[in-house]
Amino acid sequence: MKRFFITGGEGFIGYHICKQLLGQGHEVMTYDAQKHYIPLDKSRWMFYQMYRVNDLNGRIQRVRGDTTDRGLLKDSLEQYRPDVIIHLAALPIASVSNIYPEEAHRNIYDGLVTVLDVLRETSFDVDRFVYTSSSMVYGDFLRDENGAVIPADESQRCRPLGLYGAMKLGGEELVYAYHKRFGIPFTIIRPSAVYGPTDCNRRVTEIFLYNALEGKPLRLDNGGKHQLDFTFVEDTAQGFILASLKKEGLNECFNITRGEGRSIRDLAMVIKDLVPSVEVTVEELEVYRPNRGSLDISKAQELLGYNPRFCLEDGMKNYYDFIKKVEG
Repeated sequence: MKRFFITGGEGFIGYHICKQLLGQGHEVMTYDAQKHYIPLDKSRWMFYQMYRVNDLNGRIQRVRGDTTDRGLLKDSLEQYRPDVIIHLAALPIASVSNIYPEEAHRNIYDGLVTVLDVLRETSFDVDRFVYTSSSMVYGDFLRDENGAVIPADESQRCRPLGLYGAMKLGGEELVYAYHKRFGIPFTIIRPSAVYGPTDCNRRVTEIFLYNALEGKPLRLDNGGKHQLDFTFVEDTAQGFILASLKKEGLNECFNITRGEGRSIRDLAMVIKDLVPSVEVTVEELEVYRPNRGSLDISKAQELLGYNPRFCLEDGMKNYYDFIKKVEG
């Protein structure tokens, strides 16, 4: 049994990590500022925040705190003395980072600096500091001589195209530096296009599924050719826990994704199978996104025993069933 301290632990990914950790007999403390980034009239944040809180009530310890609050953070860590810290707290939406860069810097970068700097001053040592990076650090994925996207592995050169990816990559460099200078043991995780129950940050999977349920069309920008490595949140949580506990994960970086590039059109067709009445439309417009596809997860599979279970079809069916059960 280990003691886990999870910043941002009551958010989307954090909640599912907590559930799996509790199921395995570990102890958990969450440190969460309970911030939201989508206008409340366009979001189900309040509903799902309460859902997550109520589900975990009595089973975890909680601190409402911001990672830039050095005093509260240090007091919380000294009191709890965790074995593992999973750092999830950050502005979670790439597009919002480009609109509010100063807030993104405070949440993503300054918060990380504070956590790392507090860690080097604590009276105890942690087994592992797990940093949540992003597949956005890669920027455009490489292509072979025939133009096919090459799955991005952890050794690929990172050239982020947006502020979110750039700040996440800067965070990776900070983690490496604090490890080299102060000996903080770490693991870095790069997730991608996470989706599933309780998501409320208006990612494309959520938008499309609710549009279908509300009788609205699914709009495919330029035919929906853009590809993402859609990852069901339970698989993401499994990968985080393995990376936190396995000795082979120490001081390593891992892609934790499904390992399969699927197009936005694929997503629309999967949803149409669930809601046959939904209309799918196409709109031609200029879209600024990295050229992406699948990530190479062989390193996580070989070193951690990571085994994602949910293809897009199964994951979206699970997500659809959850919404119908919880919201009616």
